[in-house]
Amino acid sequence: MQLNALRNTSNRVFDFICLWILPIGYLLLLCALFFLPGRSGLHKLYYGLFSIPTLIALCMRPSELKNLLREPIFIAVLLFCSWALISLAWSPPVDSVAGEFKTPLHLLMLFAGCSLLVNYRREMLQPLLFCAATVALIASVLNLYAFSKVYTHGARMIGGGAFDNPLLSSHLFGFYLVYWLWLSMTCQRMRVLFLTIPAMGIMFATVLATGSRTPLVALTLAAAWISFICWNRRSIILIAAMLICGTTVLFLFSHMLGERNSYRIEIWTLMLGYIAEHPWIGHGYNADLVVDAGIGYLLAEPHNFTLGVLYYVGIIGLLPWLFMQAWGLFKSWQLRSTPLLILASTWLIFGIGAGLTEGGGILSRPKEHWFLLWIPLALIAALCISQRARRSPPLPQQALTPAALEQLTANAHVIESDGLGPKVLRLEDGSFLKLFRPRRWYTSGGFNPYSQRFAENSEQLRDLGIVTPTTLALYRLADGSSAVRYQPLPGQTLRQSLQSAASAQERSALIERFGAFMASLHQRGVYFRSLHLANVLVLENGEFGLIDLADLRVYPSALRTSLRQRNLRHMQRYAEDSQWLFQEHLPALQAGYAQQTSMVQALGLLKPLMPASAAKGLH
Repeated sequence: MQLNALRNTSNRVFDFICLWILPIGYLLLLCALFFLPGRSGLHKLYYGLFSIPTLIALCMRPSELKNLLREPIFIAVLLFCSWALISLAWSPPVDSVAGEFKTPLHLLMLFAGCSLLVNYRREMLQPLLFCAATVALIASVLNLYAFSKVYTHGARMIGGGAFDNPLLSSHLFGFYLVYWLWLSMTCQRMRVLFLTIPAMGIMFATVLATGSRTPLVALTLAAAWISFICWNRRSIILIAAMLICGTTVLFLFSHMLGERNSYRIEIWTLMLGYIAEHPWIGHGYNADLVVDAGIGYLLAEPHNFTLGVLYYVGIIGLLPWLFMQAWGLFKSWQLRSTPLLILASTWLIFGIGAGLTEGGGILSRPKEHWFLLWIPLALIAALCISQRARRSPPLPQQALTPAALEQLTANAHVIESDGLGPKVLRLEDGSFLKLFRPRRWYTSGGFNPYSQRFAENSEQLRDLGIVTPTTLALYRLADGSSAVRYQPLPGQTLRQSLQSAASAQERSALIERFGAFMASLHQRGVYFRSLHLANVLVLENGEFGLIDLADLRVYPSALRTSLRQRNLRHMQRYAEDSQWLFQEHLPALQAGYAQQTSMVQALGLLKPLMPASAAKGLH
C-alpha cells in the first residue's frame, strides 16, 4: 500500500513538473531578460523553474533518458561537454573541479527539459513562444520610446531590463524579429499576417537602434533560409523585401556600416596565433584569454564562436560542435513540413550568422548567447526526438479551395451536422471527412488546429495499442475551417451495440468489458474529454476503438482520480448511457474497471457518482 502511495506521489510530481513547471520556466527563460534587472535573476529563474525540475523529473523516471541518448544532437552536445570537462586537466587550476560541472549540467538539462516539454506539453509550445514574442515586442516599443527621448548622434540603444551592451541586446531583438518573420511566412489567417508586419517593423527598428551590424548579416541569412525552407508565394515577396531593405540600409545607414572600426580582423589574427599553439586539444575549458588588439584596452573574447571553440577545446572539441549544428539544419530541412522546426532552424541560422563576429566562453550560464545556439538546438533536438517516436511522418495541411471541396464532397452522405452545416460526411470512396469550424486566432484552436490534433492524437493512441481511425489527409479551407479525412473503423458504436443487445446478460458482459477498457485508458494517462458511448466503437473482432479524437490529451502518468471522475460525469449527461452504466449494470462496470485497477479503487471512484440508492447497495 505504501509502495503504491509512493508511486502515485512520484507520478503526480512528475506530471506537475512536465505540465506546469517546465512551461513556466521555458517562458521565463525566453523573455525574462527584458524585465529583470540583471542576468543573475535569469540564472535563478532558470535553475529553479527549469533545470532543477528537469533533473528531478529524470531522477523519478530515468527511462526518459533513452530517447535523449538516441538523438544525435544530444549525443554531440554530451560529447562536447565531456571533452570540455576533460580539458580541465590542462586548464589553469580551478577552486573546485566539481563546481565546473554545474554549467554543462544545466546546459544538458535545457535539452532534457525541452524534450519533456515537447513530449508531454507540445500543444503549449506555440502559445508560449507567442507570449514571449509579445513581451519582447512590448519591451521593444518601450525601449524605442525611451531611446528617442535621449537620442544623440552616434548613440546606440542598449535597452532596458538585464541588457547592458548594444550588441548583446541586438541578439535578442533579432531573435524575436525572426519569430515574427516565421509567423508571417507560415500563418494562414490574414489577421495574424497583418499583426506580424508592424511587429517585424518594430523589431527591425530596435535592431537598427542598437547600431550593431552583425545582426543585419544574421537576419539576411535567416531570411534567405526561411524563404527556401518553406517556399511559397510569400518567399518571393520576402526576397524582394530583402533587396529593398538592403538597398535602403546601404543608402540611409552606410555611415553606420563603415564609420566604426570593430578591430575584428586584428582580433582574429591574434586568435589564430593562439590557436596554433595547441590546435588539437586547445588551451582548456577554463583557460584565460587576453587579446591585445592595440586599441587601448584588453579583450577577453575572440569575437567569433568558432575561434572561441578552437581556442578552448581545439579541433577535437570543434568536431561535435560543428556536427550538432549541421545535423540540426539537415534534420530541419528533412522535416520542413513541421512549422516549429522551420522556426528553430531559422533561429539557428540567425545564431550562426551572429556568431561570426560574436562569442565568448564556449559554455556559459543562461544569457544572450544561449539564444544564438543552445535554445534553437535544444528545440530542434526535442522536435526530432518527438518525430522519431512517430510511426509515420507528419501529414502536411493542404489548402482546399471551394471548388476542390465541392468536388471532394460530391455525392457525400452527411453523417452529422449542426446549425452551420455538415460536420461529418461519408465520401464516395468510403472515407470520412470531419470539418472543424474556425476558431479565434488567439485561442488554443487557433494555434493548434483541431484537424492536426485529431491526427496526432490518433497516432499517439495507436502507439499505446489503442485502435483509432487512420488519417488520410489534412485540409485547410478558404473560410478558415480545417478538416481531416480518415478511414473509418469497421464496427458500430457501443451505444448501438447496447441498444441491440439480445438480453440483459449480454448487455452486462459488454459493459464489464467497457469498464476494463476505460480503466486501461485511465491507467495509460489517456484523458478523453468527450468520452461517451457514441465515441467508443465495438469492432468486428469484439475489441474497442475510439473515434472523434480531437478533444483528447495523453498525460505522462496514470490519471488522477478527479480526471477519472470527470470522464464518468460526462457520460452521466446522457440519460440512456447513465441508466445502463450507473444503475442497471453498475456491478458489471465496477467489476470491469477493477480488472485493470483494484476493487477498492473502482469502488472509491464510482461511489461519489452514484445515486444515493445505488451507493447504499454497495455497503
